[in-house]
Parts: sequence; structure tokens; C-alpha cells
Amino acid sequence: MEAATTAEGRTVLVGIPTAEVSGALNTLILVEVCVTAAGLIAASLAGTVLVGVAMRPLRRVAATATRVAELPLHSGEVALLERVPDAEADPRTEVGQVGAALNRMLGHVGSALAVRQESETRVRQFVADASHELRTPLASIRGYAELTRRVTGREPSDSGSVTRHALGRIESEADRMTGLVEDLLLLARLDAGRPLSYESTDLLPLVVDAVSDARVADAAAEADALHHWRLDLPDEPAGPVTVRADPARLQQVLVNLLANARTHTPPGTTVTVSVRPSERADEPVTLEVRDDGPGIPAELLPHVFERFARGDASRSRGDATDKATGTTTGSTGLGLAIVQAVVSAHGGRVRVDSAPGRTVFVVELPAEAGPYEHSQSTDTDTDSQSTATDTGTDPQSTATDTGTGTDSQSTGTDSQGRDRLTTPV
Repeated sequence: MEAATTAEGRTVLVGIPTAEVSGALNTLILVEVCVTAAGLIAASLAGTVLVGVAMRPLRRVAATATRVAELPLHSGEVALLERVPDAEADPRTEVGQVGAALNRMLGHVGSALAVRQESETRVRQFVADASHELRTPLASIRGYAELTRRVTGREPSDSGSVTRHALGRIESEADRMTGLVEDLLLLARLDAGRPLSYESTDLLPLVVDAVSDARVADAAAEADALHHWRLDLPDEPAGPVTVRADPARLQQVLVNLLANARTHTPPGTTVTVSVRPSERADEPVTLEVRDDGPGIPAELLPHVFERFARGDASRSRGDATDKATGTTTGSTGLGLAIVQAVVSAHGGRVRVDSAPGRTVFVVELPAEAGPYEHSQSTDTDTDSQSTATDTGTDPQSTATDTGTGTDSQSTGTDSQGRDRLTTPV
């Protein structure tokens, strides 16, 4: 609206309605805002699609790198076949240059793995061949030493005594070398994946026999270096604790674990062997060897299952000495490596947990039979028995206590002696 004054002095007001114009302007502004927003959304979507298409080759490269990272390259037996597709390895693009560089790197890594695998194969074959060839001369050395000892034993002179002592050393070292050769041969067989002689095996008699043998070996080594051996086995078992295993190899697992505890703990240490049957068909049978020794040093714990790993003086009582020959019989560092290899060959696993005053080795094996529904544990100490039983001087009583003999007075019908498993060893 505008106002104007005429020549006569009158004021004239002139007005035009603006509602229609304002409505048109508002509509125009709204249209512009909507068009701008739609354009931005469309541009964003188009940009997202374009970026996704552009990044797709890079995602394929990243997926290839991820698959390679998930491969168990530490085993040394992996065929590294993963490669970036040729479409994403075009050197004319930045992503293609990354893909081509990754392919070259994978090629170098694959070649290095192949060389390492070939080298390990040659070493394993050499160890197997050398161990096999050493068995014959070792047998000859032992045979001639025994023959010479028999001849020398008839001579009462001092020189004969010295000779007998020297022959005892020869025989002892030959036995020790033979054991090392046998261990190396076993590891070579397991590395080569040779099948074991699997059969249905009751674990309980094997455990009883192993603990009995450990007691005898401990007493024979040094009279002042006795351990306390305990058995924690099911009381009144409803059935055998059955696993699918090679009995000889499983026995070696038990012997090695107990020998490890005997060798690397001080006199007076209590070693407890326990068996926990599986309660369900999908649960493993658990075997534990526990001692209250000084424990395994933290820096050694990750390496205890490696070959030739040796404990230090904080855990070991030192090399044992055979009193008859004066020969030291220390650990070779292969016992726990054999334990892991044998357990793995049976489809099980072994682990260790250690702290000052406690070390526990746990072996888990797949159960062959159904659930073991009734099990109670009993903890028996070998030191509470009579002197005749402890020293093992009575063959009949020893056979009854360990459950490995054929005592006609024992009750039950199990030929493997499961009715006597709770008797202290």
C-alpha cells in the first residue's frame, strides 16, 4: 500500500492484495528446498554406490589377506594357495597395485614355507634313520658289556672290581642312549602320521600299574629321595573307564608324566594321580597328575611340551644317580613332547597349570563308552601302609595291592583287577 498527496492537498491511498504473491513465493521456496534435498539424497546414494563399487576390489584384497592370516602357518605343513584374483591385481589401478604386491608377497611366503617344510622333512627323516641305525650298535655294546661282566665277575682282584664298575657304567649309558633312540623313533613315527594300534582300553589298570612302577623306580633310585604317591580313583566303579587308545602308547604317557614329577620335584613331594570318567557321551575322560612341588618357572611354562625343553634348578632335584653304577640319569627333555604327540594322535589334548607349590598336568581323551554314572573318589596315601607292602618285598601282597597280579583270594570277576583299584599302591 502506498500513500500520495494530490495538488488539492488530498491524500490518496493505493493498495494491492499480496496474499497470492506471498503464497506463490512460499510455494517456490518449498519446491526449491525439496528439490535441493532430493538432489542431495540422490547424490549421496549415488556416491555411496560409486564408492562401494570402487572399494569392492579392495575388499576382495582384504578378504584374501584375512584368509591368509587365519591359516595355521606355524605348523609348516600348509599349502599357501590363496591369491588375489587377477581382476583385482591390475597394476594400472591403485587397488590393483596393492593386490599385485600382495600376490608377490604370498608367493615368497609360500616358497619359504615349502623350503622350511622340506628342511623339516629331511631332519625328521635323518633323525629316524639315525635312530634306527643306532639301535644295532647299542645292542652290540650292551651285549658285549654283559658278556664281559660275566667273565670278569669270576676275578676277585681289584682290577676286576674296577672293570666291573666300568662295565656297569657302559651298560647304564647304553640303556640311557637306547631310551633316547627309542623316544626319537617314536616322535619320528608320530610326525610321519603312522597309525597307532587302537583298541578298547580300560584306563584304570594302566594308572594303577604306572603309579606302582613309579613307586618302585623312586625307591630304587635313592633311599632318601622318596615321594608320596597317591591315587584318586573311582570307588566301586560301575564299569571300566574305556577309551579308544593304543595301550602301550597310553602307558608311556602315564610313565612320562610320573617320571617328570619324580625327576623335577624334591624328595617328600606328594604326587597325586586322578581319573575323572565322562558323565556324558560327549565329554572326555580326564586324567590328572598333580604335585605340590616348587612349580614350573613362568618363563618355561609355555615351552614345556617342546622337544629338549629342560627344567632349571628351581624345580629339578638334579640328575638322579644310580647307586650301582654311579651313573647320572637325568632327563632328556623329550618326555613331555612325547606326551603331547601321543595324546594328540589319540584325538585328545594335554595342558599344564603351574604356580608355586602346585603343578597340574591334565590329559583329556575321548571316551569310547557311554556315560559313567556312578563315581566317587578316594584319596589314599602310600605312606600309610605296612613296611612289607611299602617295600614291595611280598610279591603276593604287592600284586593284590596294585591290582596287577592274580591273587586267588581277591574278589570280583574283572581280570584286570578293577575290584582292587581303591587299594593303596
